[in-house]
Parts: sequence; structure tokens; C-alpha cells
Amino acid sequence: MPDSLMYQQDHFVVLETNQPEQFLTQSELLEKLKTTLQQLVIQDLPPDLQKFDTAEAQAQYLLDTTCELDIAPGQYLQWYAVRLEK
Repeated sequence: MPDSLMYQQDHFVVLETNQPEQFLTQSELLEKLKTTLQQLVIQDLPPDLQKFDTAEAQAQYLLDTTCELDIAPGQYLQWYAVRLEK
């Protein structure tokens, strides 16, 4: 039986264009995604994100389904679950 620790997503490493990597908790990443999404024009979002009414729902969907958001041409936001403790 797999260890449930392998499926925990409590911490993430976040990569952004021209920025050093950051380590964020899940709640911090959700807040970062919400803030980023609120700055984008809804027509520039992928169609699967446009169906959600709130930035919070969009951010949760991104966290649950993917690990990257294209912000603009040549600009990205990527996040990957990491385990900080053994």
C-alpha cells in the first residue's frame, strides 16, 4: 500500500520568469495564483479557466489539474509539489 505521505501537497517550489525560485505553502500558492489571475484579461485565459466565475475557483482548478500558467508571451508561472522533510 502506498504511503499517504507521497500524495501530500503541502509545499511547492514556484518558478517565475526572471525570478528566483520560491518555496510556498499550498495556501500561499493559491493566493499567488488568485492575484495573478486577477491581473489577466479573462479572454487571455485558457477556455477551461474561463468557465469559472471567481479567481479563487480558477486558482483551485489550476492547483488540482496542472502545474503551469502562461501569463504572457515569454512569461510563465510554474509550480511543483515538493516534500521538505523526510
